[in-house]
Amino acid sequence: MKLQITLTSIFISLFFNNVYAISPNAADCNKAFEHGDVAAATTAAKKALDINKSDRDALICQGRLLSVKDDLNGALAAFNAANEFSTDAFDKAVIALVTAHAYKTAKQFPQAISSYQQTIELAQSAKHQGFERMSLVAIGDIYFQDKQYTQALEFFISANKLDANDNERGESYERVALTYHELNQHTLALEHQLKAYFMHEKAGTLDQYAHSSIELGRYYTIEKNYASAERILNKIINFAKKQGGAYFEAKGSIVLAQLKVAMGDTSSAKDLIEYAKLIAKNTNDQILDEEINKETQQLLDKN
Repeated sequence: MKLQITLTSIFISLFFNNVYAISPNAADCNKAFEHGDVAAATTAAKKALDINKSDRDALICQGRLLSVKDDLNGALAAFNAANEFSTDAFDKAVIALVTAHAYKTAKQFPQAISSYQQTIELAQSAKHQGFERMSLVAIGDIYFQDKQYTQALEFFISANKLDANDNERGESYERVALTYHELNQHTLALEHQLKAYFMHEKAGTLDQYAHSSIELGRYYTIEKNYASAERILNKIINFAKKQGGAYFEAKGSIVLAQLKVAMGDTSSAKDLIEYAKLIAKNTNDQILDEEINKETQQLLDKN
């Protein structure tokens, strides 16, 4: 039970909701791609293009396939071909967006940012705030990964203004909170994480609710609001245990251990760390085990 929301999956959902008169083989390509079946998607794209070389949707799917195969030039050629059959701002926004994704996948970030900015302009012309918001988030992510947090914050806040529902607001508040945290503006980080928590409690998935709770506990600890931190962390640990969410039970226990160290209770902290490690061992979750070691090494070294 891990939080795994990607820009690509959000795009696919939006794309399917807006596509019309798509050929059966192009539709099969998109569905196979969404499910990670590259071979089936490739076959479907080829069938579609054998029937009609001007099949715009098949060209887009082919380009996305070439992108995940690290063939950027091939992907761009397919997108450019598809763009020849794009007649309005929405269609062209789709091409600009998948082009930006391809550049981002290839780690050509200046080109990705330029294509996302083009998407924003086209999305505004098409009055499609979903694509505009998505591109703002993507640009923010690029700056965030490059540790340019002030620039990232600007784009995340702009995206927040376009949120269409409480789930999107929760996601935006969490991005803003993390960015403020990286800027060492912890009071603002806590303020926005609290907003994220309330949004995810009301409208989020169980993963989003659990993740936002743990991060809220982390920020409360940093702000030395220990009573609130302990309350929210114990709440989510018990919730995760009842829901069978071993991953979040372990992650919550680690942040609670950090809280215990801050309060001077190193004995309880060590017990919590061992408990979290036991969860990782029993669930055979190597990634979780690595995350626990990374988050607790400094605590153990100090104590």
